[in-house]
Amino acid sequence: MRSYDDLVSEALAADFRGWDFGFLAGRIEGGEAWNYDDLASAEITDSTRLLDIGTGGGETLEGILAGRRPAHVVATEGWAPNVPVARERLEPFGIEVRQSVEGEPLPAADGEFDLVLARHAGASAAELSRVLQPGGVFLTQGVGRDNDLEFNEVLDGPPPTHANDPSFADSVAGLKQAGFAIDRAEETFNETGYLDIGAIVFHLMAVSWQVPGFDVTTYDQALRTLDARIRVEGRFVVRNHRTLIRARRV
Repeated sequence: MRSYDDLVSEALAADFRGWDFGFLAGRIEGGEAWNYDDLASAEITDSTRLLDIGTGGGETLEGILAGRRPAHVVATEGWAPNVPVARERLEPFGIEVRQSVEGEPLPAADGEFDLVLARHAGASAAELSRVLQPGGVFLTQGVGRDNDLEFNEVLDGPPPTHANDPSFADSVAGLKQAGFAIDRAEETFNETGYLDIGAIVFHLMAVSWQVPGFDVTTYDQALRTLDARIRVEGRFVVRNHRTLIRARRV
């Protein structure tokens, strides 16, 4: 294995654009309990008006729509630097990208959609009910508030910013209160192994809310200790807290 300094320098120099984690290919082991892309693609079969919330750079949506594209497709993204990336990727396919603002209503008309998808993003149950027509479907894969806490523990860092997010049970209850029928609701913890310290640095720089304030200078000693541990044990394992909900607007 290459030196600590080489691995970290490579991770810091890696291009992270949109929501592309290609740098981690071959450097992590593990997977989800379900295939979100397949589930979303199956929902699109019967959809004519689709909204994708928190599209990132449009990478996931582009793949999901490879087989079929509804007549009306809109994507939203709240992080300003990702908006032009998503537009560059999606607008050639006739997909409109609208910038959203956290805490404000979704940039969509009442009843504009029959399907709302959200992978690692969200909106209030009331807003989802507003933009979906009666009988419309909401499918989401979420990141739970106990996600990857092993990073925070091994680095002795602060808790993630999502530590106080609503629990999975509260999210399901909120949808029910907003008039949704719940067809599927699952919560899992899946292991992911990081095979080198560069993969961990890249991930924590990209997902800045996991260890708030993370940088390689502040955490130099902790990272070097973790690097030595990986060289002995072969990988560092974290538990991905994932949720899956399919709900129908009654």
